[in-house]
Amino acid sequence: MTRLRQMMLEELQRRNYAPGTIRCYLRDVADFARYFHRSPDQLRPQHIREYQAYLFRERKLDPSSVTQKLAALRFFFIKTLKKPWSVAETPYPKQVRRLPTILSQEEVARLINSARNPFDRVLLMTLYATGARRAEAARLQVGDIDSQRMVVHIRGGKGREDRDVMLSPVLLEPLREHWRRIKPKV
Repeated sequence: MTRLRQMMLEELQRRNYAPGTIRCYLRDVADFARYFHRSPDQLRPQHIREYQAYLFRERKLDPSSVTQKLAALRFFFIKTLKKPWSVAETPYPKQVRRLPTILSQEEVARLINSARNPFDRVLLMTLYATGARRAEAARLQVGDIDSQRMVVHIRGGKGREDRDVMLSPVLLEPLREHWRRIKPKV
């Protein structure tokens, strides 16, 4: 591991960044250096602008992906190298806001009914009914389901934040059936 990579890793860890963010930031700075065949500490704002244009023009990346890469470079220059960063010189791309695709009731039913086994069916129902992310659903435990208050406690969501979401009565019964299937026999 290079000295610069180690310095950046320590800065990210000291600020308690999520492991996924750390991996992405380190990869993004390495990609930037590889593009210019030089150490990233030898590169300047004009290189960042050129790289940004390359990401749009040749790699055809979405504005949100380019913004993420710029955030990694900004962190590297400001926090790791302690160099100034001018947003005026390297502006973030304008974000295109798209409304999410909303599935019809029939489409949701088809998706859930296409599950190959009861566990997959309950998993799809839980993801849909709670709006949980994949990793959040993977961390769910029996104690997170509060059928008295009709709440599901989701731990360690985005930004490592916990939150409570409503428990749908339609979801409660399949969760109970699943628990009865897997419950350890005493």
